[in-house]
Amino acid sequence: MRYGYIGLGNLGGKLAASLVRAGFDVTVYDRDPAAVARLVALGAKAAATPREAVTGADAAITCMPSPKVSMAVLSGPDGVLAGLGQGGIWIEMSTNDQQESELLAAHAEAHGVTMLEAPVTGGVHLAASGEITVLIGGDEAIFERHRPAFAAMGGKILHMGPRGSAAVIKVITNMLAFIHLVAAGEALMLAKRGGLDLAKAFHAIKASSGNSFVHETESQLVLNGSYDIAFTMDLACKDLGFAMRLGSQFGVPLDLAGMTHQTFIRAREAFGGEAWSTMVVKLLEDALKTPLRAEGFPARLEA
Repeated sequence: MRYGYIGLGNLGGKLAASLVRAGFDVTVYDRDPAAVARLVALGAKAAATPREAVTGADAAITCMPSPKVSMAVLSGPDGVLAGLGQGGIWIEMSTNDQQESELLAAHAEAHGVTMLEAPVTGGVHLAASGEITVLIGGDEAIFERHRPAFAAMGGKILHMGPRGSAAVIKVITNMLAFIHLVAAGEALMLAKRGGLDLAKAFHAIKASSGNSFVHETESQLVLNGSYDIAFTMDLACKDLGFAMRLGSQFGVPLDLAGMTHQTFIRAREAFGGEAWSTMVVKLLEDALKTPLRAEGFPARLEA
């Protein structure tokens, strides 16, 4: 199977690399020449435009920071849709809410291209090892045709239902992750102010009913002081905005998510949109002039 992969950022670059390592014929495009060079060194081919990357491919794959960027990459004479043409398949691995996903799918269908949504969850470190979870929404026959590619990129591959379903569950999982992150920061601060050894507190929480995937992973980066989760504050605010929109759309009051959203907005104002999302905990550290540090925790996560 041949794939054109567009978007080689912190996440997309890792996913594309897994495809190449698994032996798929992959042509890549990104505005960053260094990102392209890293994939070419693994065996991918380079393209000068999104259209060139997907021409002749069995499917186009995109991994973009926002729906606006996805639309830009799709459109125009050098875009993905021009390269795929009638009957083409586009696999969208970006995080979009249901409304944006439907708008993108309709735009693709107007050009004879079918979209399969395939956002991922679990963190960049799991993408690097090919163990990230892939959430699929869309035509099941198309999904089965491309299952080997999804298996190369991810560990758990879950078909959620018709198109739009994967977008909803991905926004939900990210919403929970951000809530858990803020809660983990508050828990560690309570431990610190209570005079506990933070390394021992980390392991006690990990072994308790209060544990979470986010505590097991991102709390380590807080305790190290690197905060390097390879996911930006801008992306966190975007995804929490999607969650708030779903709450309004479905008539669900999202009190915790709403407070978390406002906390992340304050963190973005304090540290900038390109700061790592884990730095949301630093708001509390700075406010109390109490750093949360402990020995023996990594600067970056390993799968």
